Formats: sequence, structure tokens, C-alpha cells
Amino acid sequence: MKIDTILIRLGELALKGKNRRLFEEQLRRNIRKSLHDLPDVSLKSTFGRLYVELHGTPVEEVTSRLKKVFGIISFSPSIRVENELSQIKEAALSILERTPQAKSFKVSARRTDRSFPLNSMEIPQHVGGYLLAHTSEKWVDVHHPDLEIKIEVRKEGTYVLGEVIPGAGGYPVGINGKVLLLLSGGIDSPVAGWYMLKRGVTVEAIHFHSFPFTSEQAKEKVISLVRILSVWGGKMRLHIVPFTEIQTEIRRTCPDDLLITIMRRYMMRIAERVADEMGAKALATGESLGQVASQTLDSLYTINQVAHLPILRPLIAMDKTEIIDQARRIGTYETSILPYEDCCTIFTPKSPRTKPKAKVVERVEEKSGMDMERLIRDAIRGMETLEIDVEKKEDEKSAEWF
Repeated sequence: MKIDTILIRLGELALKGKNRRLFEEQLRRNIRKSLHDLPDVSLKSTFGRLYVELHGTPVEEVTSRLKKVFGIISFSPSIRVENELSQIKEAALSILERTPQAKSFKVSARRTDRSFPLNSMEIPQHVGGYLLAHTSEKWVDVHHPDLEIKIEVRKEGTYVLGEVIPGAGGYPVGINGKVLLLLSGGIDSPVAGWYMLKRGVTVEAIHFHSFPFTSEQAKEKVISLVRILSVWGGKMRLHIVPFTEIQTEIRRTCPDDLLITIMRRYMMRIAERVADEMGAKALATGESLGQVASQTLDSLYTINQVAHLPILRPLIAMDKTEIIDQARRIGTYETSILPYEDCCTIFTPKSPRTKPKAKVVERVEEKSGMDMERLIRDAIRGMETLEIDVEKKEDEKSAEWF
């Protein structure tokens, strides 16, 4: 017998009461999208359970995609048979043979079909005895088995499974609104975007590009990072804002030790206007407390003063090593360390102020003579928007919004 079904377990969705139905429907949509180019695969939902029926599709191809769908806590390749004891025994033997490294095993059963002649205590006894009679060098260990074979007898059929594969967890992308992610080409912000996706948020990204101080390769690097994130979150929009004039004016008119603080305040002002237009209810960044001068509490407070939307910082309490480890796990690290600078790393002063005062920075901005409104308006007018979908070879430019 071959694996023909994948049983999917839901994570926090089980706690959502009346909203659970809506969340499950979004998860079904996301699963179908991840498997859309596998024509023989079908998705079935019965009594709060989700099943992917393979119909001959390689199980490895499907499981590799399900690992990147948020909202799934775990899943198990299984064999579906009729509610006949002889078929259940054969399926259990097939599951055991698929795991040759397992020397000890345990059989457990759950019966929701009360018409089945054996109860949940009797089923393991019959199946376990059959397995011992048809295998060699295997033994039963009910406390610490190498493999637990689970049998679920349901009205629609019996599912026999052994392996439990961890899923991505979290919520289905699309159920918790939209945020605008400030995305640089570094290690941190793509990881922050991944964590926002994991909480079920739809993410659009904004990147500040300072050509010719930053190269076209730097821009391509950011596009590549969005493409990687779209594997987890589906189609994403990337807004690329020309930032050269603003950055040059800040450098020309403001003190060196406040360059980064004032630059970040301009970024927040622009991001908030773009977020308003796209219907985002928050901004998100990859900032981690104390990592650099612009990420001290005083700096974050001063930067926050120009924004009215909530600023979400999912990495704020993480160590750099933890962020790097996560970047490796989600597949962004190798792209992030490519040697192309972004606008946050150019014009970096030797001694940036780590405790800027909001009132002082406001006065510096006022005295700088910069035409803030015109600079922001021009930057947004020059913005380029791409729609990036990992399923498509070419990125598409969306219509002008402003």
C-alpha cells in the first residue's frame, strides 16, 4: 500500500471559536494556491479536518510545499482504507515498513465510527499482534517507541499514519489585515517580514533606493528577498522609493551625528503615507533593541514621534545570532549577505548620537531649510511598484497609485 493522503492538523485556529470557519476557509485557499500546479491533488475538508488526496502525486513534492503554509501546526502522510480490520492491518504494516530505522513501535487507535466492531483499546491489540507476526527484529515499546502508528477510524474511512511532520504554525496569511514592511537589503528586515506573515498578516514592502550611491544590484537583491518571502506569503507588492535627493539634503544640512535619526524619520513619514494609500494599519521594521545607534530606546522614541500608525518590531528582543539562525532557516540569509549596500549603510557617520532628543531633532529639521513636504511628495511620485509572485517568472509593475 502507498501513501495516498496527507492529514493536516491546525494550530491556533482551533482556539478561534466562531471565527474558526473563516480562518479555515482562508487556510484552504492558501493550501490550494500552494498546490495549484499539481492537477491531480485535491483538498478535502470533513468535520474540522483537512486532507490532501494525492492521486499519484509524489508525497515529497506535496509535503515540501505544505511546510511553507502558515496555519498548519503539523501533518502526516497516511494511508486511507475502508473500515475493514484486514485492510487496517495491511496499511499499518506498510507504514512500519516505510520506517526501517524504527526498531520499536506502538499502535494507538481512535474510533469515531461507533459501528466499527472493535473499540479503541482492542484495535491496537489486533494490529500490533499482526505486525509482530509479519516483521522480524521489531518489538513493542508502549512508553518510548521509535515509531507510533496511529489509526483513526472515521465514518468516511480509516486513516493509518506514522510520521508527524512539523508545519510552519501561526495563522493563515490574509486573516489579520495588512502591514507595510520597511525592507532593506540586510539580514533583519526580511526575517521581520517572515514573522509578520506567520501571524496571518498580508505584507507589502517598501524599499528606499539611493541610486547611484546604491547600485542596481542592491535593488535586485531586495527584489530577490521579496521573491523568497512570497514563497511563504504568496504574491507581494514591493514599493521602491527614490531616496537620493532626501538623503543628500539631510547630509548637506544636518549635523553628522543626527544623520541616521533624521533619515529614519523621513522614511517613516513616507512609509506612513504609502501605508495609508494601500490600507495598511501598521508599519513593520526589522529593528532589534540596541543593535545599532538608531535602535536605542531614545532613538526609537525620537523616530516614532513622526508616525501615527503603530510600528511593529517583531525582532526587538532577539539577539543577532538568533536572527541570523532564523534567516538561514527561512532561506533569506545567503541573499542578504550579498555585498551590495543599501541606503541605510551609506553616509553612516563615525559617531552617531545614541540618545537623540526628539525636541532637538525637531529643531534641527526646522532649521535645516529642507522643503520637507516637496521632498516627500516627489519621492512618492517617483515610486516604482512591483508585484512579485514566485509562481511567475517575470515581476509585474502595478498601476500608478499617486
